Amino acid sequence: MSTLAHSDAAERPIDRWFASYSGDHRNATNQRIHVFAVPAILWSVIALLWCIPSPDALFKAGVWAALPMFAAMLFYYRASRTLGLGMLAMFVALSLLTNWIAQSFGIRVLLWTAVTVFVVAWIAQFIGHKIEGKKPSFLTDLTYLLIGPAWVLAKLYRKLGWSY
Repeated sequence: MSTLAHSDAAERPIDRWFASYSGDHRNATNQRIHVFAVPAILWSVIALLWCIPSPDALFKAGVWAALPMFAAMLFYYRASRTLGLGMLAMFVALSLLTNWIAQSFGIRVLLWTAVTVFVVAWIAQFIGHKIEGKKPSFLTDLTYLLIGPAWVLAKLYRKLGWSY
């Protein structure tokens, strides 16, 4: 019975996404780069969206980041409840960090820090793929831009002995 349950679990769309993504990320150096660069890119995108001005009377700072985070969290939650909840926790933590930077140092510092992190992390990603000898997965399907953060989180889950 456990074999059947395992085989059913392997048929989940998230497992197919991860299997395909992993196929483009077999090199250990590329994987290590991704473990750091993917969360950095995720944070930088949140921070860049945070910097979009909003009418204070209608919205609080960060609304432009909150909407895509909510949509992404729904994508992850549909794929795996535990990954969805983990990504929600990540989004909350990254939002708190982003808000702290904005409140402590100002929106201009947040903007330039986010731009710098975004550029450096993407350069690292492309170096990793050069080492790997394969193009980034998102060049074949933009959905992989969402899969990357969940793939990194799933690696952490496996390391902790948690299932997703």
